[in-house]
Amino acid sequence: MRFTPQDEQFRADVREWLRANLTGEFAGLRGAGGPGREHERHDERLAWNRHLAAAGWTCLGWPAEHGGRGASLVQQVIFYEEYAQADAPARVSIVGEELLGPTLIAFGTPEQHERFLPPIRGVRELWCQGYSEPGAGSDLASVATRAALDGEEWVINGQKIWTSLAHVADWCFVLARTEAGSRRGGGLSYLLVPMHQPGVTVRPIRQLTGTAEFNEVFFDDARTAAANVVGAPGDGWRVAKATLAIERGAAMLGQQVGFRRELEDLAGEARRTGAARDPLIRDKLARAWIGLQVIRSYALDTLGTVEGTDDPARASMLKVLWSRWHRDLGELAMAIARPGSPGYDRWQRLFLFSRADTIYGGSDEIQHEIIATRGLGLPRS
Repeated sequence: MRFTPQDEQFRADVREWLRANLTGEFAGLRGAGGPGREHERHDERLAWNRHLAAAGWTCLGWPAEHGGRGASLVQQVIFYEEYAQADAPARVSIVGEELLGPTLIAFGTPEQHERFLPPIRGVRELWCQGYSEPGAGSDLASVATRAALDGEEWVINGQKIWTSLAHVADWCFVLARTEAGSRRGGGLSYLLVPMHQPGVTVRPIRQLTGTAEFNEVFFDDARTAAANVVGAPGDGWRVAKATLAIERGAAMLGQQVGFRRELEDLAGEARRTGAARDPLIRDKLARAWIGLQVIRSYALDTLGTVEGTDDPARASMLKVLWSRWHRDLGELAMAIARPGSPGYDRWQRLFLFSRADTIYGGSDEIQHEIIATRGLGLPRS
């Protein structure tokens, strides 16, 4: 991936805007939020996210006719890296902006574009993803949540689980079975469902870290308009897979910047505690640094090739690489940090939450199956 003079000017513009705006009421938000820490200063981060929107820094990759900047993939990478370098707070609108918005642009009707895209772009409505269920996590095609037409409305019944940020979401895009007797990916529909209504119950799931950004969501005769189906009824599996493909895009490069900061801080902790004198610790830190360069190079290569944008095996390899690297960093943190020392809680939280990295967004087992069957051409297990 090469950067043109225009790209470098874009980088300078992003960097300058962040420098000038992460001040005053927003200065204290640096580093707030993110995986395992979504509870931190939500209302203030929402205000910051709306400030970004007002300045045109949301929905960068959306086409201009839908209110975006029409930014190239390279420019999106630049934005995410600069955003992470500035230690700007985690955005609260990421699910709507990065997942549902592009899906709606590709599969939605003009009426859906007009109704849903402007509030996403302006961060006036927040979204969550209603995919996983107790019996259908990584095996998403086994979803059992049902929806049936009743006049001009869909009536939804079922349960979703591990629904990130459902407790603050206004809407949920729900994968539900709308054809009785259908199996696997057939007979599923992709529905847009309001969260603030009778029949929707959200229960937080307390994590090892003590926080609760994941939730159970129960639909008991919940309703949404018949027009709130994306794509044709029964074609939800194709739409849902498109959303999953979008999930591993340019934002990954910003995540790598956050990983690098964690590694640099951990190396500093090792020097402070004396753990760096241990040759095994030094070797593990060096291997972690090398691993991070490999992840970044592979991510850039994947994003920089046409075939990489829709190759599920390449996306799965990247997921396995970064999730295992981050899990191992959490284990290394526990070998370096000392209980009771300043900052120990941070490293303990990293260790605990990174255990989930190899599960959420597609478990290791499922990623290996995709790599084997779609990348290597092996038979299914």
